[in-house]
Amino acid sequence: MSEADETPPDADEQREEAMLTAARSVVRTCMQVRPVESVLILTDPESSEIGRALYEATARVTDRVLMMMMPPSHREGNEPPNPVADLMRRQDVVLMATKHSLTHTRARANASRENVRIASLPGIDAETFANGGMTADYNALQKEISGLNSILRRRREVHVSSEAGTDLKFTTGGRWILEDNGICNRPGAITNLPAGKVFVLPKKGSANGRIVIDGSWEGEKLEKPISILVEEGIITDVSGDEKAEAIWKQMEDIRTGLRPSKAAMVGNFAEFGFGMNPRAKIIGNPLEDLVSRGAIYFGFGNNMALGGTVNVPLHIRGVCRKSNVTLEDVDILVEGKVTAKVR
Repeated sequence: MSEADETPPDADEQREEAMLTAARSVVRTCMQVRPVESVLILTDPESSEIGRALYEATARVTDRVLMMMMPPSHREGNEPPNPVADLMRRQDVVLMATKHSLTHTRARANASRENVRIASLPGIDAETFANGGMTADYNALQKEISGLNSILRRRREVHVSSEAGTDLKFTTGGRWILEDNGICNRPGAITNLPAGKVFVLPKKGSANGRIVIDGSWEGEKLEKPISILVEEGIITDVSGDEKAEAIWKQMEDIRTGLRPSKAAMVGNFAEFGFGMNPRAKIIGNPLEDLVSRGAIYFGFGNNMALGGTVNVPLHIRGVCRKSNVTLEDVDILVEGKVTAKVR
């Protein structure tokens, strides 16, 4: 048959192959599944295309693979059905491709205590899975992120600025977290995918200045920026369009009913980080946006998961474009480009 007689693959075939390639990356590179290991894949009707790709990629490595469909009624923070929870803790690896995250459930925590390796891909769609941050070279990403340790570990004073109007200074309150690199090969380890960010807990009360969020807010791309004023580590004003008003109202509603000392911490500056994944873009997906290379993000509210002391029923995050991040005498980012160079 001549080349002219060959039928080129259609778009569906190309996407199917791209999804299988991404799924192989999850199974072989990120989770490093071995032929003797048992793997459980949790999915739901909205994410089933991704679940099937993960199943196919896993079945090529081990025969001990099972896929289960979560009920459509499942919502964020709800526990999975008891039979699912029981199965989770009996596996070597659990892959969770669901619309709503299962990370903050007792079932996941119990599985982690049993040394199960877990990857969560909440809210990711098929197009993003096939062509976005999941297609990164995670071995190279791990090496690059770990290489930042010598620069980040002894410097604590951070200055963030941007042409959009961000001008904020704070002191780090702990070590920079360099483990969000997509490689999840240790017993009991857990990762979100796509991965590829570096983040830190700010020192309580140290942040002062203005933050202009111009990328996305909680996975929703912004048409107009949101301006946030921070004084001594607490949000004191949120301005902009209707979105800004909704954020302020959300915080006010949560404060209602809390004792005064706890209510005051609802607007706590809880987390700061920047993305390192070269294949990710700001598209309006919470995980993809946070790891987009050169983007920075700010988290507010609860910081218990980072080792902090603020325990309030809120954790919200916004992503900024083309920002500058200076860590004492080091330019980490310049106009959204990762430099990490000592001046």
